[in-house]
Amino acid sequence: MLTLKSLQAGYGRLTVLKGISLHVRPGEVVTLIGGNGAGKSTALRAISGLLPPFKGTVEFNGTDLTRLPPERIVSLGLALVPEGRRVFASLSVAANLELGAFHRRDQRQARRDLAAIQERFPLLRERAAQPAGTLSGGEQQILAICRALMARPRLLMLDEPSMGLAPLMVNQVYQILQELKDEGTTLLLIEQNARAALKLADRGYVLETGRIILDGAAAELREDPEVQRAYLGKGYREVWE
Repeated sequence: MLTLKSLQAGYGRLTVLKGISLHVRPGEVVTLIGGNGAGKSTALRAISGLLPPFKGTVEFNGTDLTRLPPERIVSLGLALVPEGRRVFASLSVAANLELGAFHRRDQRQARRDLAAIQERFPLLRERAAQPAGTLSGGEQQILAICRALMARPRLLMLDEPSMGLAPLMVNQVYQILQELKDEGTTLLLIEQNARAALKLADRGYVLETGRIILDGAAAELREDPEVQRAYLGKGYREVWE
């Protein structure tokens, strides 16, 4: 479904991604884990058209996305839940959801989808007229996910969905992602919370300083000593021990 080939991207003269290659198959949940500055968000920005790559290609179902504008990429079936949620704070909850379907021509079906989302998440119906900026961080994350779902994506990309959330809300967000997985939704998940991401994912890639250093089944990565030491908090020893 999605294929990155030797992708290089960055900002100005700074190259952040140094030739990464990965793929996502239909119905899979794939995670890209790594520390701060590894290039995870840069990868999603390049895929979604927000950051033109320096070199390499991004293909989605055989279409080269490399030079397409973001709105065209969304119309092809890729939706991004950005880091930090990025809801439109001054607009109502309902307006935020409706903006998720801005590119759709099937407005009647979009209205049905909106009703279905509000039925599934009563909070969004109860607070439909409330400014999105007055929601809690976890509630805004749920809104951001549902806004992306209003685009009816074939591939849903999520950038750090657990960032800044209380543990209870992290569990709730990941329960939603588990339900989407069970429904067959294809997910590309970018996370620092490697433990949660690898528990949900089918496969994973480990990104370090702009390069993929490990990849494989999520279960295998959870058992990898280096992944455990660096990202899962197992087997770590202080330098003076």
